[in-house]
Amino acid sequence: MAPQGKGKAAKAAAQTRKGYSKKGTRIHTRTHFFKPKTLALKRAPVYERKAVHALPAEFNPKEQRDARALLSKMNKFRVVKYPLTTESAMKKIEDHNTLVFIVDIKANKRQIKDAVREMYDIKCAKVNTLIRPDGLKKAYVRLTNDLDALDIANR
Repeated sequence: MAPQGKGKAAKAAAQTRKGYSKKGTRIHTRTHFFKPKTLALKRAPVYERKAVHALPAEFNPKEQRDARALLSKMNKFRVVKYPLTTESAMKKIEDHNTLVFIVDIKANKRQIKDAVREMYDIKCAKVNTLIRPDGLKKAYVRLTNDLDALDIANR
């Protein structure tokens, strides 16, 4: 027993003098080097990054609801902000049978058409939109020929 222990000690002493490492060199077989995949944790934000712009009519604050679901709710009152009554808008009403509205920047043409149909009980022929230099979206709502834009504007 004693000689074997002495042999182990001598072997260990020789390795410490010489230096010993188990780490070998890695053989790369591809031309591209990819970093190893590490643990990707799921995000757990402390607070919502977007504020709630509009709450639906059936909102109950006691219910726990997702803020993103509330943001996606585009109702008719959020889509159409107000009608435009400038001189050029009045000319459009008289000459081209077209109503002019300032609408939500995220509203699309279908949503604008539906909101105007619900609010004013009218049929729209088509909707043109543009974003003004001040950042507001303007919608030109062309009415069908059987309706008069001037009568609807005076409502």
